[in-house]
Amino acid sequence: MTASEVFVAPARPGRSPCPGVPAAGSSSSTAAMGPRRSAASSRGRLLLPLLLLGVSGFFQSYAVEVDIKDASNATCLYANWMMRFLITYESNNGDYKTTTLNLSSSATHNGSVCGNDTQAALVAVQFGEGHSWSINITKTNETYQGDFITLTYNTNDTAVFPDAKRKGPVTVLMKDPAGPVQLNTVFVCHNSFVIEAENITQIFWNVTVQAFVQNGTVSKKETRCPADRPTSAPTVPPTIANVTTAPTTTASPAPTPPKPVENPDTGNYSLKSGNKTCFLATVGLQLNVSQDKPLLININPKTTVADGACGNTTATLKLNDGNSTLIGFTFAVKNASASVQKFYLREVNVTLLNRLNGSVISSADNNNLSKWDAFLGSSYMCRKEQTLQINENVQVHTFNLWIQPFLVEANKFATAQECSLDDDSILIPIVVGAALAVLIAIIVVAYIIGRRKSYAGYQTL
Repeated sequence: MTASEVFVAPARPGRSPCPGVPAAGSSSSTAAMGPRRSAASSRGRLLLPLLLLGVSGFFQSYAVEVDIKDASNATCLYANWMMRFLITYESNNGDYKTTTLNLSSSATHNGSVCGNDTQAALVAVQFGEGHSWSINITKTNETYQGDFITLTYNTNDTAVFPDAKRKGPVTVLMKDPAGPVQLNTVFVCHNSFVIEAENITQIFWNVTVQAFVQNGTVSKKETRCPADRPTSAPTVPPTIANVTTAPTTTASPAPTPPKPVENPDTGNYSLKSGNKTCFLATVGLQLNVSQDKPLLININPKTTVADGACGNTTATLKLNDGNSTLIGFTFAVKNASASVQKFYLREVNVTLLNRLNGSVISSADNNNLSKWDAFLGSSYMCRKEQTLQINENVQVHTFNLWIQPFLVEANKFATAQECSLDDDSILIPIVVGAALAVLIAIIVVAYIIGRRKSYAGYQTL
């Protein structure tokens, strides 16, 4: 990224399904929407904030426009949106309070990147007293999609958290629920929508985003969010002064069930010792991070770099997905002095990082595993899904696993020992044995019945 600009504008009042959040207004309005802007807009330009009446009083809300440029000074990522956060925190006296965190007029976007075929795009915003928000956006051959969102709020900000018991930055990670968007298409959502995780409610509205912009021109094709597709035309009630109306109750729409997370893509990883390949791995990886709600994170092979070390009795594979997810696998040799030796997976550690500052969001380690064992000189294979329990909150799911941490020859996997989940041949003796057992039981029962009938044919003299 060589150049970019940020535009901060005030929110506009209107109707919204969320308390205290303005709706977008008519589609012809351009105050805080879309790529339509004059060349006169400058970096860091601010407009006067508009005070909006919310549930708990007046608050200031700003729109942020980010236009990221590539090396040729062409737009590669465009984003314009408004958001605010409802955060529940513990106070000094042990009570739990909910506060509102809004974007400030001095928001910056340091660390935002364009992304490419092998690196996710990143939109990052810093605002207020040590608060930050980011979303990374991944790309396929035909679509782009938000992956996960990171919010860091600073409870040292006494204007927002005047009596917080816990002091310092707090980071929360959450999955972006939005579906994929076709390349060369703008995602637009005028109406507000909510993303919840742990103690955080994030409210977004007036959203316009296009990642991986082609030829430096923001597309005119749009994909609208579900909230922008009403079943009937919305009506705007007239404003009547000094009149109190009775509140009306409307039925809430049925919640949309969460979209299941697809299985991860399978990646090919290898390590070298000098010019010789010493470690081979093929695997699809998915993390399950259990917070208040489970968070599934697929590891993207296109953005993942392999590192590690080979040895005679231990070997380690370290995978780094975009400097945000680190997973380490350590293998060891059983009975190193025995004539017949096996290797096995001994340890797995997982670390989630904040891409903006590198701080640790979550970490987990299990160094007492005994999985994936196979004879030394062979490989281990398991096509079916397996689960590694790292701790009570973190699991690693593997798919299409094929791995050889020792004695790799000619850059190829050796003969594989398959896991029991893949071995369907074991069902044959089980079925045959069960059939024989049933047959024997039938014969025994028939014999007993026959004996009883034969005794019944004789009379006692």
